[in-house]
Amino acid sequence: MTFLQKQTLLFSIFLLLIATNLKAQERTSFRLMFWNVENLFDCKHDTLKNDKEFLPTSMRAWNYGRYKKKLANVARTITAIGEWAHPLLIGMCEVENDSVLRDITLYSPLKKENYQYVMTNSPDRRGIDVALLYQRGSFKLLDWEPLHISLPGKHSYPTRDILHVTGRIINGDTLDVFVVHLPSRLGGQKASEPNRVCVAERIKAAVDSLFLVRTQPKIIIMGDFNDYPENKSISEVLEAVAPPNHPEPHHLYNLLASKAKDRNFGSYKYKGEWNLLDQLIVSGTLLSPDSRFYTNETKAHVARLPFLLIEDEKYGGEQPFRTYNGIRYQGGFSDHLPVYVDFSVGASK
Repeated sequence: MTFLQKQTLLFSIFLLLIATNLKAQERTSFRLMFWNVENLFDCKHDTLKNDKEFLPTSMRAWNYGRYKKKLANVARTITAIGEWAHPLLIGMCEVENDSVLRDITLYSPLKKENYQYVMTNSPDRRGIDVALLYQRGSFKLLDWEPLHISLPGKHSYPTRDILHVTGRIINGDTLDVFVVHLPSRLGGQKASEPNRVCVAERIKAAVDSLFLVRTQPKIIIMGDFNDYPENKSISEVLEAVAPPNHPEPHHLYNLLASKAKDRNFGSYKYKGEWNLLDQLIVSGTLLSPDSRFYTNETKAHVARLPFLLIEDEKYGGEQPFRTYNGIRYQGGFSDHLPVYVDFSVGASK
């Protein structure tokens, strides 16, 4: 190879490196997660709520030391899911109040990440709510509101509000995020299903309104649905199915629905069987590679981190490592595993 040829080759490599670097700058990753943190209560009694189960004087002996360990466990999990960088958006449910969110953002190892938060103040009898943590440098809060729910039936009980948050992401696009915690299966799946259908209908009405007013609706619904992907609230009311080859912009798609068909896949284990209660649902506009902000179902996961799991002595295999086993304290994390998804973010135009 002549000197001129070597120089030409080196120059070509130099140009390739520049192009690669520019491409990397134009496309960044945006990770978000959702986690049912299972009874993130402080140690103080709220006279307006039924929180006596989580007080120092209760049978659970929920004291300040255990509360601080819970905060550290939550922070550790968020850090581990973030890998090289912490998630930019974090949906949570089963958080008691503003105090626990202040403590997790200001007085835990997450302090240096400068998370801000918004949360609901629901009429739930136990006082548990849903919240969204966000990094202000990557998500500019534009608006947020709680969507109230009135469950059907004479003997219905108060339930959690839906949290709707609107923000601008780092490339200038507007993102609408819903964080939800649908009513439990208390009383049985069939008997309690109308309650979850009612909440799903409220979510669908809000989403349909956004489809009408947003030219390029970018919608994410994340939460504990207390239902599986094939159940009525998700598959029929929200019509959120697994993404097809050619998704429709104004439809909803469940990013974890395909993976949930595997009997060993799930975010929650009940009587030895894994099931998916925690969903990541997006509008079709977020599934187009031509978009400046997009994802696909291969980028959505359940976080099966080793420290979140413990041996399932009764049914075999592993199960989520809970804070309590019955009323026996074991210092774990949650009865749910977190779910997360990565988005590719294109440069602003």
